[in-house]
Amino acid sequence: MTKQPLKVCTNCIMDSSDPDISFDENGVCDFCNSYKRNISPNSDKKNYDDLINMATVIKEKSKNKKYDCIIGMSGGVDSSYLTYIVKEKMGLRPLILMVDTGWNLNVTNENVKKIVETLKLDLKVIKVDWEEMKDLQLSFLKSQVPYQDLPQDHAIFAGLYNYAIENGIKYVFTGANFSTEGVKPPHEWTYVNDIKLIKDIHKKYGKETLKTFPLCGMLRNRIYYRMIKGMKVIHPLNFIGFDKEKAIEELSEKFGWVRYENKHYENIFTRFYEGYYLPEKFGYDKRKCYFSSEILSNQITREEAIDLISTQPYDREIAMNDLEYIAKRLGISSDELLNIIKQENKTFRDYKNSNSILKLAIKFAMFVGVEKRNFR
Repeated sequence: MTKQPLKVCTNCIMDSSDPDISFDENGVCDFCNSYKRNISPNSDKKNYDDLINMATVIKEKSKNKKYDCIIGMSGGVDSSYLTYIVKEKMGLRPLILMVDTGWNLNVTNENVKKIVETLKLDLKVIKVDWEEMKDLQLSFLKSQVPYQDLPQDHAIFAGLYNYAIENGIKYVFTGANFSTEGVKPPHEWTYVNDIKLIKDIHKKYGKETLKTFPLCGMLRNRIYYRMIKGMKVIHPLNFIGFDKEKAIEELSEKFGWVRYENKHYENIFTRFYEGYYLPEKFGYDKRKCYFSSEILSNQITREEAIDLISTQPYDREIAMNDLEYIAKRLGISSDELLNIIKQENKTFRDYKNSNSILKLAIKFAMFVGVEKRNFR
């Protein structure tokens, strides 16, 4: 059978490598139409004044506490610029929290250090037990699913939310934003945080007991933490017309911050996963959703995005060096890792999961306006 060419959106660069994508009569994809319908109208209603008013409320409610809020910082451009905005523009007293999963590049840690020290902020680092992290990461690789960053993503957000609640900090700030993340990665390739899936994969392939690994399921996060304990998760970058390139220039000038090749490439495993594993094993390039987000937020043109996506995510020699480094850290050989990657592809459907419940929860979040990005 002849392989059909990919159908590409006429407005962004999302295409039929997402099996659930749909196009209207003009060839515009449902991601673009969802963005136009749910995100663009609301972005006009939020502005810098709203952000300052929000800061005033937070200061008043946190005046007897050491910290007004907590920021989850990765060292990437989004969370780095967020930290600058919260401290210098909003005038808040944030605690900076970084969850160390063992995969950060040295330049990442240096970027965090530069910003924290220059702004005179307190930094709390939570180190995930490496033996547990390694065991879960290797379990996910053996499971053959696309979403290899799920163990890290879950540890980072669970660590942040758990610490905030345990220490009585109600305002949690993250760098999530519609300007660079308005197009949600396809469900098929970037599955949501499903604690049932995590536990089943680890049960099948893991050896260590996850005694200290940060865990926080959706019910605990959405119901107990937010509705009962009163935790509020806030995304300030949605209030400022966030422009990634301008933010990078400002961070570089003010802090000597060093940029990365692509979004999320401050982390060596994520760089390998997004730049090599997903394209090679599943034929999906996550830059499509990143560049499409920037098209929709008028940061780049569609023509520029097409030129960018035509290049390799990152140098193949670096990819093989990363593969060798990752294999060594995981306690296996490069050949073993390559052999694992070559095995039959699988998805969350091959394991116990909470997909039906999570879909309902996300659809409800979309209905009440908490989630605005397209989700099938």
